[in-house]
Amino acid sequence: MNFVQPIRDPDMIFEIKKFLREKSERNYMLFVTGINSGLRVSDILQLRVKDTKRSYFNIIEIKTGKKRRFDMTTQLQSELKKYVEGKEDHEYLFVSRKGINKPIGRSMAYKILREAAEYVGLDDIGTHTMRKTFGYHMYMKYKDVALLQKILNHSDPAFTLRYIGIDEDIQNKAIRGFKI
Repeated sequence: MNFVQPIRDPDMIFEIKKFLREKSERNYMLFVTGINSGLRVSDILQLRVKDTKRSYFNIIEIKTGKKRRFDMTTQLQSELKKYVEGKEDHEYLFVSRKGINKPIGRSMAYKILREAAEYVGLDDIGTHTMRKTFGYHMYMKYKDVALLQKILNHSDPAFTLRYIGIDEDIQNKAIRGFKI
């Protein structure tokens, strides 16, 4: 399995959003939901229109089987409200073109993100990049690893920092500033 990175540069996030929106509103909203919620892609793909009618997501995490409540950012609420206009409550948010009311699969989500990453020249991007991007920017804003650890449902703060790429940033900064 490849190790994927968060998208650290806000300008890159903007360019990816722009690229995805031009391609498809569905693809754009997949990315926006991922980077604004911190949910795993497997949980995002199971969301339905009715799940956007509150200010939070109530989900049972596919990975852990635990019931979780995730508050939505105001930006995500606003974007989702526009996106679901005219859609039925039972519809999946990210509908596949194959079949009737079936969500896209994880592999399609990966293809969507890889295409956008190639367009902007990023490497080490995968479906987990959205969750890591959320975590990275949440940490950079609040510098609260305990809070982020709880949000991401991690058991160890050191793992959380490694997961979002902070350890790597610190190491790279040290190496760049080192000389003998």
